[in-house]
Amino acid sequence: MSDDSLLEIVILAAVAAFFVFKLRSVLGKRTGHEKPDFDPFKARKPESEGEDDKVVHLPERGKGPKISQEDILDHQEAEKRGAEQVAEEVQGAVDDGPLGAGVTQIRLADRDFDPAQFVGGARGAFEMIVAAFAEGDAKTLRPLLANDVFNDFSGAIKDRESRNESLETTLIGITSAEMIEAEMQQKTAFVTVKFVSEQVNVTRDSEGRIVDGDPNEVTKITDIWTFARNTRSRDPNWALVATRSPN
Repeated sequence: MSDDSLLEIVILAAVAAFFVFKLRSVLGKRTGHEKPDFDPFKARKPESEGEDDKVVHLPERGKGPKISQEDILDHQEAEKRGAEQVAEEVQGAVDDGPLGAGVTQIRLADRDFDPAQFVGGARGAFEMIVAAFAEGDAKTLRPLLANDVFNDFSGAIKDRESRNESLETTLIGITSAEMIEAEMQQKTAFVTVKFVSEQVNVTRDSEGRIVDGDPNEVTKITDIWTFARNTRSRDPNWALVATRSPN
């Protein structure tokens, strides 16, 4: 290699080193406004400070009925029974009644099944379904209902809409939620709950006139709902598969 070639290489290397130094002096600076490095193991705050994503907000039900404050307080007081007391009541009914065999079958198929927790979840599902049906919210109803039940509910909603009517439902409270049946059919668990609730239901036409119901009347309603779940599925959610009224 000639001296001229060697000198040329040294000059090129010096130039390259100079540009690398300049780039690092510019790109390597921190201004204090950079986003922190992403840490996949670090807990992150919710997008909205103080927002609890575990809270399910039920849809608004329109104008509320004229009910006395005393009535509301009475119903709220009934709802305040502690979770431990409810659990004891549910467990006692399961242990002492004919439900025991069916619950045992479900527990053998699903070790995580807990009657008290199930009834608590069923109460929440009841509130959501009643509210969504009144609002005509088929999107909310879809994952909560089996196909046949969803078709019945959505059909009733469409029929109501075809008459330009609206339904206002105020669920004052669930007086009781009692597990009355439990069984396994192959891989599927079925649990039936009897709900006794107090509601105000008013149907209005397109001009707001009442065509059915009384906004000042609280009605006690008994519903018997059956929920089902495939115990082999990874999906822990139950679906409403049948509804009926007491004989």
